[in-house]
Amino acid sequence: MNDDDRRDYHRPVQRPASTFDRRFGSTDPAEVSRAAHATASALLTRVREQPSDEVIDRLVSFTDTHGIDTLAELWAQASALSLPGALWRLYLLQLMVRDDPQTAALLYERGRALHGTVDDVVAGAPTPAGPEELAALVDEILRGVFAGDFAVALERAASFCRVEAAGALDLADDHDAAEPARASTFTTRALRLDTYAADLTACAGLWRREMLT
Repeated sequence: MNDDDRRDYHRPVQRPASTFDRRFGSTDPAEVSRAAHATASALLTRVREQPSDEVIDRLVSFTDTHGIDTLAELWAQASALSLPGALWRLYLLQLMVRDDPQTAALLYERGRALHGTVDDVVAGAPTPAGPEELAALVDEILRGVFAGDFAVALERAASFCRVEAAGALDLADDHDAAEPARASTFTTRALRLDTYAADLTACAGLWRREMLT
């Protein structure tokens, strides 16, 4: 986001808005794809078969220690409707909230008031959902990927995206006349979040049919 891009950060991670559009080149796209699927499958299978609180804690906080680039190099080019694509989107959502929890909370509360669906219930945020509560929520959703019903975790993330998207569109309307560039930024975020919601919902369905690879 334009205002956010001027801020300084205490850890070297890629910002979510820019990372959404980042592409990593390779001389062998097929090999990149195979690596993405293999690493995602191996990681998820190993952790879910032998769950350990310590390991899960490390995975939930992975970007705090290592940033987002490591995951991006593995999973950013993966199909949206794939296991690595789903995991990539979940980590990006977590980073989006952690990177600017105040804005995330504002969008969520706006979206909660306007959306008028069960998405707020499915996402599972408390009322009201402040910055700390939302940060805890996305961590809880990611934890459910490794130690819970994977499809439910994806559906919670999708619902979270839809509530945030509704809030972003509402905030875009607020800025449309006086700050069109800022309005455009929020509109772009809303469209991206809606796309992610659709992707994650589809991935949940594929997982239930044992077709998410």
